[in-house]
Amino acid sequence: MEVRRRNPDRTEQVPGPCTVAELLERLDLNPTTVLVIADGQLVTAGTELGADASVEVRPVMSGGAGAPARCHDCGAAAVHEEPRHRSAWCSEHFGDHVERQVRHAIDRGDGDDRRMFSYDDHLLVAVSGGKDSLALWDLLLRLGYRADGLYVGLGIGGYSTRSQRVVEDFAARVAAPRGGVLHQVDLEQEQGFSTPQGAAASARPACGVCGLSKRYWFNRVAVEHGHDVLVTGHNLDDEAAVLLGNVLRWQDGFLARQRPVLDAGADNQVRRAKPLYRLSERETAAYCVVRGIDYVVEECPLVDGNTGVANKDLLDELERRSPGIKAQFLFGFLDRAPQLWPRSSDDVELVACHGCGMPTPRPRDEHPPRCAFCRQQDRVLDALPVH
Repeated sequence: MEVRRRNPDRTEQVPGPCTVAELLERLDLNPTTVLVIADGQLVTAGTELGADASVEVRPVMSGGAGAPARCHDCGAAAVHEEPRHRSAWCSEHFGDHVERQVRHAIDRGDGDDRRMFSYDDHLLVAVSGGKDSLALWDLLLRLGYRADGLYVGLGIGGYSTRSQRVVEDFAARVAAPRGGVLHQVDLEQEQGFSTPQGAAASARPACGVCGLSKRYWFNRVAVEHGHDVLVTGHNLDDEAAVLLGNVLRWQDGFLARQRPVLDAGADNQVRRAKPLYRLSERETAAYCVVRGIDYVVEECPLVDGNTGVANKDLLDELERRSPGIKAQFLFGFLDRAPQLWPRSSDDVELVACHGCGMPTPRPRDEHPPRCAFCRQQDRVLDALPVH
């Protein structure tokens, strides 16, 4: 059979027939980190693949055989199964499962019976062109929320060009007919440098430069356009990997802030929420396939060396051996965090930045306060060659 493997994109021939589980074993792939698509449809571990089958094995970018699975809700042939739920679903009911998880996250909020946001709130979704953010924007619009999108152009060559095209296409086809508006920010135009230029000029890791710029523009655009809540596509895998890193280093300040909801702490700051924290990367990728949402499968070319990727790899292997361990780790922390790491342990007084007016911690000296973004911008622009 012909097997197309993604990220990097290549094609190889594998002897068949065999089941999906047998194919992944031959390819030495962790089943919890990939989707298998045959003839345009998701297939599960027990599905038999013919010798002439055309198959795509798609990683979900974290950086057992038997009879074909049946849908937990209706008994029809399943297209997706989740070992941690001990369940599988057909296309229709898998979409229902994902919506239920998102509704639960929104309703539960921070574990204190306070919702993440209401139907009166105007949401801004940070969209990158990847599976998580596009799935989230689609879900919020399906659930009836007022949700606009924000795309930040990072200036990373062909990767950014492809990402922008995917986001614009989704906005035109899916979001606009439901009332969703797409806002865009080009970093090089707005702040004077792209992510690669900023990393080279400051000698800082690209992810650090990128993350600071994105957080700044997410909040600024939300404030300028009157949005109540900034919504991001952080999923179960993302949050568990961050938690692992914070626990390994006992970063108490970060642990106190690791919540699905963070309230605004000052003027010119909006609430932030993560409605996908109950869903794995594999589930959001499968949701996009089921709903026909095109997304950028390729990983950001600047991500090499990011410690979060290594943490995800470790957790993937644990999940392979003990399905559900990621959810137990993250949800157990969220249940205990209010007592062990109360918000008050990380209270920081915020004041307006002297340069841009956005919130920043009050400085210890008497100098005018300047936020981390403005300081980074000054350093990078001073280091860039003058043309």
